[in-house]
Amino acid sequence: MSGGHGHGAHEHGSEGHGSGSKKIALLISILALLLAVSETLGKAAQTTTIAQNIEASNFWAFFQAKTIRMTVVRTAAEELETVAPAISDPAAKEAIRKRIDAWQKTAVRYDTEPETQEGRKELAARAKGAEKKRDHAEAAYHHFEIASGALQIAIVLASAAIITGAVALTWGAVGLGLVGAVMTGIGAFAPESVHFF
Repeated sequence: MSGGHGHGAHEHGSEGHGSGSKKIALLISILALLLAVSETLGKAAQTTTIAQNIEASNFWAFFQAKTIRMTVVRTAAEELETVAPAISDPAAKEAIRKRIDAWQKTAVRYDTEPETQEGRKELAARAKGAEKKRDHAEAAYHHFEIASGALQIAIVLASAAIITGAVALTWGAVGLGLVGAVMTGIGAFAPESVHFF
C-alpha cells in the first residue's frame, strides 16, 4: 500500500515538473518571437541608417557643387562689372549688361530654387532632413541591439531553467525578457527618448 502511495507521489511530482517545463517552454517561445521582432526591426533600422547617411552625403555633395558654380558665376559677373565702364561701344555695353544680369540670375537660382528643390538652401534643408532620419534610425538600431542581447540571454537562462529546475533562472529570463520587450518598444516608438550612446 505504502509502495503504491509512493508511486502516486512520484507521478504527481513529475506532473508538476512537466507543467513547469511547459510554462518555461512557452516562455522560450515568447522570448524567441520577441527576439525575431527585435532582430527584424534592428536590421530595418540599420538599413535605413545607411541609406539616409548616403542620401545626406549626396545632398551635401550637390550643395558643394552648387556653391562652387554659384561662386564662379558671381565672380565672372563681378569681373565683367569692373570691365563694363571702360567699354564705349553701346552695343557691346548692352551685351555685357545682359550677360551680367544672366549670370546674376543664375547665381540666385543656384542659391535657391524652390520649384526643383535643388538650390543650395533647399539642398541643405534636404541634407539635414536626411541626417535627422539617419540619427532617428540609428538610435532605434541601438535599442534593438540591446533588446536582442537581453532576449538572447533570457532564452539561454530559460533553457537552463528547464534542465536545472532553478526558479531563479526562470525569473532572470522573465526579467531580461521584459527588458528586451521594453527596449524593443522604445526602439520602435520613441528611440530618441532614451540615450545610451
